[in-house]
Amino acid sequence: MKKYLVGGAVRDRLLGISDNNTEKDWVVVGSSPDEMLDLGYRQVGKEFPVFLHPGTQEEYALARLERKVGKGYKGFEFDTSKSVTLEQDLSRRDLTINAIAEKDEELFDPFNGQEDLNNGLLKHVSDAFSEDPVRVLRVARFAARFKPFGFKVAHETHRLMKDMVASGEVDALTPERVFKELEKALSYETPSAFFKVLSACGADAKVFPMLSSNAHTTHDNEFEFLDHLKVNNPAIKFAVWLNRESIQSIAKLCKVIKCPKEYEQLALLSSEWSRFANVFIQHDSKEILEFFTKTDALRRKERFKSLLVVFELLDINIQLIVQLQDQLSVIDVSKLDKNNIAKAIVNKKMDVITLFIDSTK
Repeated sequence: MKKYLVGGAVRDRLLGISDNNTEKDWVVVGSSPDEMLDLGYRQVGKEFPVFLHPGTQEEYALARLERKVGKGYKGFEFDTSKSVTLEQDLSRRDLTINAIAEKDEELFDPFNGQEDLNNGLLKHVSDAFSEDPVRVLRVARFAARFKPFGFKVAHETHRLMKDMVASGEVDALTPERVFKELEKALSYETPSAFFKVLSACGADAKVFPMLSSNAHTTHDNEFEFLDHLKVNNPAIKFAVWLNRESIQSIAKLCKVIKCPKEYEQLALLSSEWSRFANVFIQHDSKEILEFFTKTDALRRKERFKSLLVVFELLDINIQLIVQLQDQLSVIDVSKLDKNNIAKAIVNKKMDVITLFIDSTK
């Protein structure tokens, strides 16, 4: 049995960006499920044997070969016998920069991943790349993650991705996997490359068919409004990305990719109210009360706080909104007419809003 560190941990160390939080994945050559279990490892993989180390809880996968037998990324049969070599295992990985292994400080790089790291290239290992549609999303995500390093998709990989779109292989992507890769891409400093890569190979029309094709495009800065935003929350970036889309399109997208309610609600509120917020003080008291009511600003304060962050990222001045929210939040309900408390609260809010509007003129 031989154990090799593989994939992202090796890649990131060579790039100089690994740290104590970098996940370590291992491949085991010359072993079997029974042997791993006897050593105290706990099996977690269903499609193929993956085991958790009894101490570190890091993932150890048996070296494997795979054969395409159906559509999508689940359409594979696996061979995890002891005869599978390290090079055979590395040969079925997606990109050359992810197909480098390490043991005792010695690197095993049969597909020249180090050279592509040095040249900033995202290049597929073999034509087997085209058998797994998730790899289109992964390449786009890696393009987003490594954009600050100047990484580009290799021409031959780009052509292969276009062929995967044309053949219908990308149609087999599952909603959960689309959202997972999208969420990761949005967590990076430069998510624009994710959307650019998908757009360039035509996958965006397959993955996000309900969205307008040119809603986020300027003549020379496509998607780059998403880069270097002063926020780490991917749900907020999700709302910024979709801000120019219709409510109907956003609702349909969220249903299709099964995104969390947090994402859907924030994106819908942003799309519905950002133009209103941009000219906030020009509205009358009734309209402003409706804004605070429909956004549930006084009860769901954390969500409203996120909405205000979205507004700020869209270059909307939120100062007056925050000031009025503070004034509405301190209304003393105990001093209002108890006979019709609901109406009394509305009337009091209207008085506060009217007085506030008058004070700004």
